[in-house]
Amino acid sequence: MYEKIQETVAFIKEKTNFNPGIGIILGTGLGNFIEQIDVEHSIPYEEIPHFPVSTVKGHHGALILGKIKNTPVVALKGRFHFYEGYSMQEVTLPIRVLNFLGIKHLFLSNASGGTNTSFKVGDMMIIEDHINLTGQNPLIGQNDDRLGPRFPDMSEVYDKKLISLALEVAKNKGLKCQTGVYAAVTGPNYETPAEYKYIRTIGADAVGMSTVPEAIVARHMNLSCFAISVISDLGVEGKIEFISHDAVIDAASIVEPKMTRLLLGMIEKLGM
Repeated sequence: MYEKIQETVAFIKEKTNFNPGIGIILGTGLGNFIEQIDVEHSIPYEEIPHFPVSTVKGHHGALILGKIKNTPVVALKGRFHFYEGYSMQEVTLPIRVLNFLGIKHLFLSNASGGTNTSFKVGDMMIIEDHINLTGQNPLIGQNDDRLGPRFPDMSEVYDKKLISLALEVAKNKGLKCQTGVYAAVTGPNYETPAEYKYIRTIGADAVGMSTVPEAIVARHMNLSCFAISVISDLGVEGKIEFISHDAVIDAASIVEPKMTRLLLGMIEKLGM
């Protein structure tokens, strides 16, 4: 794994001497955030050694390097999922690559189903904690101490300082943000009503098919992590409706301008 990561990093550094401070993973329907980046380099996933290739609609595969308000960033336009047939190690390899490119903060975004009865479609939820229901873990297997410890602590996966900063920016910009716990499942099917009820009962406010493996790996490497969900549908009794991937993309796209304002505000405050 370590050798693959270094080969991938070396390939990217051969293309550019760019030194990003913030890494951004753009979830379903949120790819237009790229328009906020003054792009200096765009590398298709297909060209990057050891990189998976995104196969899901709404996840266009390219590594983007550029600046936002003079802050150097690297963005993954399109992420990878366990349900595509990749291993958890393959899904999270790009996070390790971003770390070795030198980022100090990782921003994760996703579209998810809300299980909190007070949530509405179109809400943004800052993730404070998570529950891993995938039955998988990207850290299973032989541990390489060059990547992180064998038994990493998970008492603070999501950086409390970044959460506080997000809430401050949201308040100043008049953006409503929920906070809550995100449950990760493998997918690719959406949840049954009974599963939604179970997920709500065990303490999760939203559920989705990504983010947690990436956050676990970020924590393994002691990388500061912030994550936010767009609530694209509701898994609440009496409000559960037929859902499709196209509907999730549409719902996330409507909220995208608000999430863009929030992330831009955070990046400006960080001023890296």
